[in-house]
Amino acid sequence: MYIITDQLQNIGFNVNRLDHLIKRNHFGRKFNTLEYYCIYIIMETIDLEIENMPYHVRAGHIAFLGPQKQIVFGKANGQHILCIAFSASFYERSSKDSLFLNSQLFFNYHTDLFVAPFTNTEHMKVVFMERMEAFREKDENLYVSAAHNAIERLILDAFLYISNEELKKDVKFDYLHYVNRFKILLQRDYKKEKKVAHYASELNITSRRLTEMTEYVLGKTAKGIIIEKVISEFKRALSFTNFTISEISYDLGFSDEDNFSNFVKKHTGKNPSEMK
Repeated sequence: MYIITDQLQNIGFNVNRLDHLIKRNHFGRKFNTLEYYCIYIIMETIDLEIENMPYHVRAGHIAFLGPQKQIVFGKANGQHILCIAFSASFYERSSKDSLFLNSQLFFNYHTDLFVAPFTNTEHMKVVFMERMEAFREKDENLYVSAAHNAIERLILDAFLYISNEELKKDVKFDYLHYVNRFKILLQRDYKKEKKVAHYASELNITSRRLTEMTEYVLGKTAKGIIIEKVISEFKRALSFTNFTISEISYDLGFSDEDNFSNFVKKHTGKNPSEMK
């Protein structure tokens, strides 16, 4: 998030009430997950906006959000929403943990936010506030272990709401890992970097290897995913902002509107003005 708590920075894990985070953020409701994985325990109904897309989440649900995502919290008070943030280095202790982090909970290819129901509100409050605080005061190692176990339980419970077809997909784990890392980097850099070589270099693999992986996992080339991302962000900006096409093209990293128009025309067959 934009203002990182000391605990999150020091040990890679933090749980806080939403109203506390908003206060810490100078009462701003806009955050970015940065490199962190986030789980929101929603005990009061709230409207969210993630990457300019609106979501309505009713009380009694848990929401999972991956790294490098922009989230804006609606007008709910926030006293009954718990925000859990943790780094990959904090959580990953085994191949099973890596599999959980690279799962559809945090990298769902259909939606930025994966939402699953839960039933016991009081239990959530006890586990993530009272017990966590007791462990924190007693010993940091106990606190870290308790946090890891609590996160794992939330993830396992949410797995019950992923379809069997999705769970049984035959995806090579190393491919999944690289493709998900590529998606994180793309979310971070798409405005300034539109070449496959940049992302492949960041991942220490060749462009050809990255494309092989994206085609295996997503059925699309790495270049195609980059183009799709830029076009998608353009459509979102048209729908959810008052920016002009010229302003959007500049925000997306194009030197002038003509270059952007040529890009859109080449990849969609339409002029930008025809996509409103």
